[in-house]
Amino acid sequence: MNATIANLLPIVLFFVIFYFLLIRPQQKRQRAVQQMQANLKKGDKIVTIGGLHGIIDSVDEDKIIIRAGDGTRLTYDRSAVREVVGKQRIT
Repeated sequence: MNATIANLLPIVLFFVIFYFLLIRPQQKRQRAVQQMQANLKKGDKIVTIGGLHGIIDSVDEDKIIIRAGDGTRLTYDRSAVREVVGKQRIT
């Protein structure tokens, strides 16, 4: 029985290290992105996953309208937003 525990210990240790180095940090990043996407507001300067830079013109449950360039308005899913890069004063 002692030999069995000694043989399983490296495998268990490997999975514990794997969890703390790979799985847990990924879950934290995923939660942070979901929180950021849930907190999107009109006037936020954003970058989409595709690299489009724009300003949020309006927000609803699962879609946003982005004002880009010369007043062009584009509709995207909230999940397409990669990051918020700033806020714009709404006038």
